[in-house]
Amino acid sequence: MRRDWVAGVAPLMLLLLFCVLGPVVWPADPAALDAGAPLARPCLAYPLGTDALGRDELARLIHGGRETLSVAVPATLLAFMLGTGYGLIAGFAPRIAARVLMRLLDALLALPSLVVLLCGAALLPRTGFTVSVLIGVTAWPGLARLVRTEMVSLRGRDFAHAARQLGADPLHMARRHFLPNIARLLGVNATFLLGDSVLALSALSFLGLGVPPPAASWGSMLQSGIGLMDLGAWWLILPPGFLIAGSLFAAAAVGRMFFSEEKEQKTFALRWRKG
Repeated sequence: MRRDWVAGVAPLMLLLLFCVLGPVVWPADPAALDAGAPLARPCLAYPLGTDALGRDELARLIHGGRETLSVAVPATLLAFMLGTGYGLIAGFAPRIAARVLMRLLDALLALPSLVVLLCGAALLPRTGFTVSVLIGVTAWPGLARLVRTEMVSLRGRDFAHAARQLGADPLHMARRHFLPNIARLLGVNATFLLGDSVLALSALSFLGLGVPPPAASWGSMLQSGIGLMDLGAWWLILPPGFLIAGSLFAAAAVGRMFFSEEKEQKTFALRWRKG
């Protein structure tokens, strides 16, 4: 148990410390230009080198991480609320209304999310708020289907029948009975949504449709570094790519921690019943 917690929380904590406390440890200005050191290799003055304009790459990575999280976290919260709310409504709805809601959900799931993101980012003004909303409104259908499936399963349990017989309304049942039973499922999918949001923002920024300059994100930094790959500027490619992959690994590690705890509890309950 303790080993799962360390393996799950440690990568996420390291990522958050890098983004939140990074400016305290390394207070360099990410927009400052050093005309005498363009494409400087990593050294004491610039631990991760500089870009083509002479900007400190470490400072840009730190502030790019804060910009990435400032977009990805609200997008995750929006997708989480939309998916959970839609799944609960579809789970409580009458049969005909539930079928209509699920067919609408199937239509949304059939849409390629990346294409929708690209179209929305190309048509709407590019700000952190609009990008966050775009990512959030395209990421929730999968969670909604999972929540609705769990609701259908829980709705036939004895405690649900007993609550209905005692006159409990849907809001009370959702708050006191259904949501506690799917809390770990929601926790796992919330962490996956965070990783998906970081990846979606990185993809949009890589294609030039993410957060507009002068704000930097890891995706835009990776794109600019790949443009200079012929010059051998590896320090412009590996660090942002490592941070993007590390954020996905951190989200997956936390999700695996929730999943392992749920599996352990189910195994304990099964053993207790057999005993």
